[in-house]
Amino acid sequence: MLGWFNKSAQGSGLLAVAIEPEAIKFAHVRAANRDRPMATRWWSVPCPASEQAGSLQRETKEHGLARFTCTTLLEPADYQILLVEPPKVPADELKAAIRWRIKDQLEYHVDDATVDVFEVRAEGDPKGSARAMYAVATRNEVVQKRITLFQDARIPLKVIDIPEMAQRNVAALFESPDKATAMLAFSSWGGLLTISFHGELLLTRRLEVTSVQLGQREHGDHYRERVATEITRSLDIFDRQRLSVGVGEVVLAPLPQDPELEQFLRSRLYVPVVVAALPQVMDFADGGEPTPEEQWEYFYLFGAALRVEEKAL
Repeated sequence: MLGWFNKSAQGSGLLAVAIEPEAIKFAHVRAANRDRPMATRWWSVPCPASEQAGSLQRETKEHGLARFTCTTLLEPADYQILLVEPPKVPADELKAAIRWRIKDQLEYHVDDATVDVFEVRAEGDPKGSARAMYAVATRNEVVQKRITLFQDARIPLKVIDIPEMAQRNVAALFESPDKATAMLAFSSWGGLLTISFHGELLLTRRLEVTSVQLGQREHGDHYRERVATEITRSLDIFDRQRLSVGVGEVVLAPLPQDPELEQFLRSRLYVPVVVAALPQVMDFADGGEPTPEEQWEYFYLFGAALRVEEKAL
């Protein structure tokens, strides 16, 4: 059976794959040499965890996924993201120093962890002069299991990514030239606030409020108030970092479960709040724009597929 992707698309773009407890989800985006990124396909295959390997292999065969470079997203429960003070060590010793600093904050022994880091720098600061750093740590077994899953399906896996970076990629499409952009998104596992500027992630914070809770008719305002409070605190923290740039607006990711959140936040926050509709900044193949529900469901996958190559620290 021929796949959905024609031969002209072979090898182009990035295919993002999410391995979720009850489904495997896919999104393919072409961003290079385009004024606006184009999402060509997005789809989901229901399957329990015990059938993930077989399902991924079947999708690979049916749609020719082995032709595409892929990225995959971890679930937040699979990793920790920690804010750390930059150690004053040579670049080639940085990751070892970071591992030492975070070892007591991990839920397992640091020798069992895969760790990566990225800098938080003010506008104009040279590389190596970070004001802070984020360390991302996950168990080695989580990484190896994901790599094996893709190897068995013969899919070329380029990178294992996290929702924070995927959200930053989407936020970059809404950025203004002189102000930082705060983006707020909610999923079944909780909320995520990111603040970025010129494609650089400056602050990230998880909120213990889910899309399901915000959609509750009886207790919705209680959870909205919690969200507003957490955002205000985060904006205040960001202002105190003195990164030479302020937040221009809060961009609310698609959230069809709670149409009232936008107006609620506008009444509580001291910065403008706007709603992000992905068709404002992306094209979709054959004019098949995703519904609001699909924009919410595939938000992080679209973001992961927008990834551009980054230089390691």
